[in-house]
Amino acid sequence: MIAIDTSAFARYLAGNLDRFYFVLTDALKRGDASLPPVVITELLSNPSLTAQQNDLILRLPVLPLQPGFWQAAGLLRADLLRRGLKAHLADCLIAQSCIDNDAPLITYDRDFRHFESAGLRVI
Repeated sequence: MIAIDTSAFARYLAGNLDRFYFVLTDALKRGDASLPPVVITELLSNPSLTAQQNDLILRLPVLPLQPGFWQAAGLLRADLLRRGLKAHLADCLIAQSCIDNDAPLITYDRDFRHFESAGLRVI
């Protein structure tokens, strides 16, 4: 299972034929693509989404929240902040859901590199 971040999925929906477009297309066809819960909220917040794009987002599997998720995400964020690293709340929630489900994350957001020390695999 591969998790898709908002930055990558928004570019995919816009039809940008960039480095992840074909990776995402293949993952969607194979049924290997999933969304962290926060990403669904971020994507659906776009008022320009078409009905077809909205349906695609809602059809994708959602990474389940594991027991202890909220505590783990809070501790993860505290650790990064203690080290002086960027740790936006939404990014922490996305990273923790990927870590818990052993799902690599496709993203363009370089801030996710800070979570690699906690076990996040960034594509």
